[in-house]
Amino acid sequence: MPRRRPPLAAALVLAGLLLPAPLPRAAAGSTGGAALEAAAQAARASLLARHGEAESERIDRGVAQVQALWRAEDGDAASFAAFVEQEFLPRGEALDASFARFEFALERMGGYLTSLARDLRRGVDLEIGPILPLDRRLAAYSPGAHFSEDMFASRIAFVALLNFPLTTLEQRLAEGMGWSRRQWAEARLTSTFDTRIPAQVNQAINEAMAAADSYINAYNIYMHHLLDERGRRLFPEGLRLITHWGLRDELKARYADPDGLPRQRLIQKVMERIVRQEIPAAVINNPLLDWKPSDNTVTISKIRDAEAPAGATAVAEAAREDDARYRHWRSIYLAARQADPYTPANPSLMARRFNDNREIPEAGVRALFESVLTSPLGGKVAALVSQRLGRPLEPFDIWYVGFRPRGRYTEEELDARTRQRYPTAEAYAADMPRMLQELGFSPARARFLADHIVVEPSRGAGHAFGAARRDDKAHLRTRVGQGGMDYKGYNIAVHEMGHNVEQVFSVTSIDHTLLQGVPNTAFTEALAFVFQARDLELLGLAGQDAAAEHLRALETFWATREIAGVALVDMGAWNWLYQNPDATPTAFREAVVGIAVDVWNRYFAGVMGVRDVPLLAIYSHMVDGALYTPDYPLGHLIAFQIESHFRAHQEAFGAEFERICKLGRLTPDAWMRQAVGSPLSAEPLLAATEAALTAFP
Repeated sequence: MPRRRPPLAAALVLAGLLLPAPLPRAAAGSTGGAALEAAAQAARASLLARHGEAESERIDRGVAQVQALWRAEDGDAASFAAFVEQEFLPRGEALDASFARFEFALERMGGYLTSLARDLRRGVDLEIGPILPLDRRLAAYSPGAHFSEDMFASRIAFVALLNFPLTTLEQRLAEGMGWSRRQWAEARLTSTFDTRIPAQVNQAINEAMAAADSYINAYNIYMHHLLDERGRRLFPEGLRLITHWGLRDELKARYADPDGLPRQRLIQKVMERIVRQEIPAAVINNPLLDWKPSDNTVTISKIRDAEAPAGATAVAEAAREDDARYRHWRSIYLAARQADPYTPANPSLMARRFNDNREIPEAGVRALFESVLTSPLGGKVAALVSQRLGRPLEPFDIWYVGFRPRGRYTEEELDARTRQRYPTAEAYAADMPRMLQELGFSPARARFLADHIVVEPSRGAGHAFGAARRDDKAHLRTRVGQGGMDYKGYNIAVHEMGHNVEQVFSVTSIDHTLLQGVPNTAFTEALAFVFQARDLELLGLAGQDAAAEHLRALETFWATREIAGVALVDMGAWNWLYQNPDATPTAFREAVVGIAVDVWNRYFAGVMGVRDVPLLAIYSHMVDGALYTPDYPLGHLIAFQIESHFRAHQEAFGAEFERICKLGRLTPDAWMRQAVGSPLSAEPLLAATEAALTAFP
């Protein structure tokens, strides 16, 4: 499920996903030169004479770290030497006190920047009335864009770099398991200042992402106005679905509908038109037109929905949407590319996302995904799905949900139950203490968590916007219709509640504020999946039976297989952009469709029995998420391992969930070993899937 980008406790800028790894040499803009090098040598000698050989290694490292990022505007060589000689702190009380001051100050600054950004986005994120032009400008504004620049101008960043160690990913992976909590916190402190991306670059990135976000949030299809090949309306009046989440979830829901197959086929056709950018522009978010996706014809509808959104038009024009989907996606690439010269160790968004943000190299992530996609278990599970459906598989069956308990219930039954229980966002908030207790948290802890989570009606599909300071609250956003929260909104709300619980524990209860959060987005997705898997239990509709564990393995394997394919398309698209920097949005569209078809033919055609399908490119987070989708399959794999751990400690679920969340921002490997006692791997899921297949011959 979509989630707002991570809290900024460490990054402290809204472009946090672009922070690079430590620099091996002077960055773009560094003064360098013989004078600075001579000043550095003299400063080292002076400091060594003052503090002794015991501080030699720290002196050499600190001076080098400052030198690598010192620019002409920071002062001449004499100013550099004076600074490092005055500000270096030997081990002892002053150094420890400075570390504590950094923890406090960065939490306050990052925390207030986060809450300010959240407040400025209210107009575009929440259903509080029509979006005003001002709302889009406020959302695009980045209050933290100048933070890094200010920290270097004030020399606060240089104090951190002079006195605490920068670490490489290789060091963190090789040595991190032996580090103390203080060592981990120091590593995260300096990573906040390991580069100097200009404020205007950060602002450009934020503006591009905000524009793409707004585009996606307003991309709705009025389903009653879809016509099948025979001109029939297959969906109820007033049903408005955001793409891709709403369309995909409606498709999933129709597995419980005896007449669902034609509806699923119609949704698939809509998705294909969107991916290929063949959808008529006039039908997007417009209840005044009827659209027949089979031949792409548009007519003025004789049916009018009660409320038409501002700007809706009844012009029956079938002109396709221009390549807006790919223009927004490419605009984020163009903005991100501006940061490349300032991150020579990871000179692309691809490198930054994998090496710095995820701390799992791209090759390792790809190998994990391919281990699932190439497993012969795929064909065996596909045969089982076909058997359960009683028909040959069709492309949309990558979203088959028949292994889930909710398959016993129709969407209408679930909608009726959730709308009655949660007519408003406030009703969901009031029920959170009960839900959290049923999940396994003590009454006191359930109340603590509920008191730290604000529930609000989302304009988009939903997200969790976490806090970044201890005295702030996490925000849960999901869609709440006029008739109450439907099952889709409820399912998303439970998922986002999982994010929020992680956010509350990893921000408010952690020992070092510099370790706030989890290793990367995939881990918070994994913890959210743990909650989401229990959504029916919280409605009193599902319990465990003898086959539950096998069904869980089959469902997770099938879902992981699907989203791993999506992630490979996203990764392929970003690699293509870097290989073709001057390509037009049209060329990019053609490339993405080709990449999606290629991934399908390589990993899905043999299993599904159909070739040349572009469906894997439908995910909206490809457009506005800047390489976000790989976190989903990683999240599934992590969640499966974590879920197995929780089931082995079911009586202590709440306490274990809290303990795991409070591990904080270690590397993925260190976090997994400390959380569940084993490294991240697809093998537990594959083994469980193989065992499950024996139960369903």
